Amino acid sequence: MTLEELHQGISTCEKCGLSKERNKTVPGDGDPHADIVFIGEGPGRNEDQQGLPFVGAAGKLLSELMVGIGLERKDAFIANVVKCRPPGNRDPLPEEVEACWPYLEQQLKLIDPLLVVTLGRHSMNRFVPNKSISEAHGQAFRREIPNMGKLVFFPIYHPAAALYRPQLKDEIVADFSKVPKLLAKIKQDKEMRAEVDSQSTQPKLFT
Repeated sequence: MTLEELHQGISTCEKCGLSKERNKTVPGDGDPHADIVFIGEGPGRNEDQQGLPFVGAAGKLLSELMVGIGLERKDAFIANVVKCRPPGNRDPLPEEVEACWPYLEQQLKLIDPLLVVTLGRHSMNRFVPNKSISEAHGQAFRREIPNMGKLVFFPIYHPAAALYRPQLKDEIVADFSKVPKLLAKIKQDKEMRAEVDSQSTQPKLFT
């Protein structure tokens, strides 16, 4: 299966109640062979209208942050945990997340990125559980995820958080500034994936 074929399947998905109220599915967008994947929580109103991730105010800030580290949207892949907008931008329900989870699994398997940047606590908790984003942001964790393989995860506050709490913007900018060096380290450390204990699913700091 290709990424395009997967996204075509998502477009007709009716696995959960979110399918009843959406305008468009928002599977994700970007380079299908990207070294870096950004994962948010779920689409908002603008994304639901356009079928593209992070195109609202938070998306504009995300694009600015990416440009600030020399990265264009076309060079990365951007997705969300759920592919349809939760009504009123509420948090996705557990059953909605579980219904969408196989899609995200397949996306990461097909893209096979070096680095996954989680945006916000909901996205982070799917990959780096049992931690608060206030303690985990700006740190890299390596972990083997069932059905996904061995990946490095880097939690960052969601860009939307900076829109409501401007004091967080400096922290988000600082965390983003670490991404190029982290990505370079992962590329250089070719044995990194083999080092992960295949029997452990617990995240370990990648330093």
